[in-house]
Amino acid sequence: MGGGAAGIGAAGAAKQASPDARVQVFTEFEDVGYSPCGIPYVHGREIESFSGLILQGKEFYEKAGIDVRYETTVESLDVGAGEVVLAGGERVGYDALIVATGFTYADPGVPGSQLDGLHYVKNIRRAMEWDPILDQAKKAVVVEASPLGLEMTTALAHRGLETHLVDAHPWALSEVADPDIAAPVQASWAEMGVQMHFNTRLEAFLGSTTVTGVRTSEGEIEADVVVVCTHKTPNNALARAASIEIGSTGGIVVDERMATSRAGVFAAGDCIEVPQGSTMLPLQGLSGSHAYSQGKVAGTNAAGGQRAYDPVFVPWGMVAGKWMIGGVSFGETTAGALGIPFHMGVAEGISRARYYPGLHKVRVKLLAEPGSLRLLGAQMVGGEGIKERADFLAMAAKKGITLRDLATMENVYSPPIGALNEPIALAAQNGLARLARGPGS
Repeated sequence: MGGGAAGIGAAGAAKQASPDARVQVFTEFEDVGYSPCGIPYVHGREIESFSGLILQGKEFYEKAGIDVRYETTVESLDVGAGEVVLAGGERVGYDALIVATGFTYADPGVPGSQLDGLHYVKNIRRAMEWDPILDQAKKAVVVEASPLGLEMTTALAHRGLETHLVDAHPWALSEVADPDIAAPVQASWAEMGVQMHFNTRLEAFLGSTTVTGVRTSEGEIEADVVVVCTHKTPNNALARAASIEIGSTGGIVVDERMATSRAGVFAAGDCIEVPQGSTMLPLQGLSGSHAYSQGKVAGTNAAGGQRAYDPVFVPWGMVAGKWMIGGVSFGETTAGALGIPFHMGVAEGISRARYYPGLHKVRVKLLAEPGSLRLLGAQMVGGEGIKERADFLAMAAKKGITLRDLATMENVYSPPIGALNEPIALAAQNGLARLARGPGS
């Protein structure tokens, strides 16, 4: 159930594990196998058209032997009978079921949520219909500085709209990123003309039938378009109704095989929760690459294979404003809020040789476990190489690499692509130096 990254990944893996298996995918949408993560960049005109986001056409799945039932709603699960019940009453039996029902955007919980013109970035067909409106629009409001909110704020500013970002928190992406990591992004937004409204609550969407603006705790903002970027909540209504165990985050509980509490039922993607590697705290709502990998594990096991999914260390990264930001698991703010003790090293380096054109500053913060100095998390902001550093540091955390290891790491030195001193090593050396100076340094 579900035609997103997890559902399609699961279908392909099931077919690979058991080529003779009959694999069906149910999706309520008109398409599968496209990249919703690319939608903001088409709106921002960094990508020319939506067609580039379609990864595979319908004929691909037909040739692969995967029966995709488009625009088909599953109304309930009869786990006891081993059947899904479709809208209209048709019952479809299964030997193994994979729940990949994804997410829904959190309800803003304010008046006007039913107004026409509120845009939610998810379905590529709706994005295609909405995009021409941007050619006529002058003012836009983005609700919440979530990861999608950062992308849409940047995209709409690129598109030339007067863009307002409304968020109740004190800085952008404050539930994930530290303020010194977000600061360059916000400065670049200011250069792009973005008007930021932090510490500002959304109180209502305004308009009679179509949204014309928002009312906030700091006043009203007129808008031709409003994009709702509230956080993702697991779409688990069918699983909950079928008495499948739900965890503390609201995600479906799965084991390392992606098996749920009900025999023969697996789950993957944004509807589940998985443990963070160093704390084993449950996490929910990760990236598309996580969802796809989980789907692969679920599909393989559902078809009789053997595959396991490890706890996650959550490398993340994105372009926001004129910067790239990223990290691994916990930043200084998040670790502090969760009561996780840490020792930190911080450094600013450069992305290329200092004489080579186009170099960017790279700020790196490393969090390590006191005593062992095992890497717990990281935060970064720079202009290039953030994604690769986040991927590397996530693996380093998974393998128990310490600040001492990172302080003496080897690195590529080539003027166009790498400086003499790797910023990660500099941050680790700073952490060791602070430790040598003693408490309070």
